[in-house]
Amino acid sequence: MMRERWRTRAWTRAALALSGLAVVGVTSVVVMPAAATTEPARTAFGHLRGPDGPVVVGHRGASGYRPEHTLASYELAARMGADYIEPDLVTTKDGVLVARHEPEIGGTTDVADHPEFADRKTTKTVDGEEVTGWFAEDFTLAELKTLRAKERIPQLRQENTIHDGRYEIPTLQEIIDLARRLSRELHRTVGIYPETKHPTYFQRQGLPLEPALVRTLQRNGLNRPGAKVYVQSFEVANLKQLDRRLRVPLVQLIGGSGAPYDFVANGDPRTYDDLVTPEGLAEIATYADGIGPDKNRIIPRDADGFLGEPTSLVADAHEQRLVVHPYTFRAENAFLPAEFRSSADPAAYGDIFAEYEAFLATGIDGVFADHPDLAVAAFAER
Repeated sequence: MMRERWRTRAWTRAALALSGLAVVGVTSVVVMPAAATTEPARTAFGHLRGPDGPVVVGHRGASGYRPEHTLASYELAARMGADYIEPDLVTTKDGVLVARHEPEIGGTTDVADHPEFADRKTTKTVDGEEVTGWFAEDFTLAELKTLRAKERIPQLRQENTIHDGRYEIPTLQEIIDLARRLSRELHRTVGIYPETKHPTYFQRQGLPLEPALVRTLQRNGLNRPGAKVYVQSFEVANLKQLDRRLRVPLVQLIGGSGAPYDFVANGDPRTYDDLVTPEGLAEIATYADGIGPDKNRIIPRDADGFLGEPTSLVADAHEQRLVVHPYTFRAENAFLPAEFRSSADPAAYGDIFAEYEAFLATGIDGVFADHPDLAVAAFAER
């Protein structure tokens, strides 16, 4: 029943999008009521953002401009016009959900500079791969709060490194509080789009993410239809479990290759390739409301990195009343299709507007963007 209600709303958007009409977002205002107005909301950066068109998800915040998964990154994304801010969720030793890209925190914090935590360095197996470093679940929240974030890919985003050491690791509750404050200030609702990271891994650590996520959304009045919240996962089993407990839309993330790790762990031979077939999408529609595919599954690249012909994935997903939010759109040449690169410098910006134009033509319903202002500008120009 719940999934059918969400699918009806999602399909309304998808069908109108395919017909070329402007439509409202799949979800309605929830994180904080926005001021009633018939005019588009102007963001702090001057862009006009009306209620229509594809949604912009600030991927890990505005991670093209600030170290990812920091309150500064999330705030900047909202001020640039992002409809949603996206925290990747891991857990502390004492069961508090915090935002980090991975359980291993050595690549995104200054933990290696803290001699008091030298003995916490260890090797663990994450989704079948051995990883050496420091892990969030081996620290209490109080201990994590002594660390500071740093840029994850400094070789491409050297400008971001000026912010290294300035920002704490935020909790999910702090992110929700920030979204509420910014919703009041910007006179529009800033949504949240949390991802449960490596759910099988954390279940095996005895620290499942899902109960804490449900409790936090419930406590904040966000576990209800109409909440401006999506919950996403690369795994399947935990989304099916959450479908029984959450009343907000769920999104099945789909990797460019490989398989959901819960499939691997349970001996299920299916892969992400199977999930994007019409049969796979039909199954996804029984527990989720959308898909978040690697963008190469929508427009593949050839061996030289140039865009090929679009696949039928968007149309097939819309046939199942699923919204489609591909990831990740980034402005640097290193991430762009070959025809849109500006030079051989991987860190220089290329023509991301041309890439957005190509993908918008496929009928997608939103994007995960490291540079939310550029996505907002690209959509406003259509």
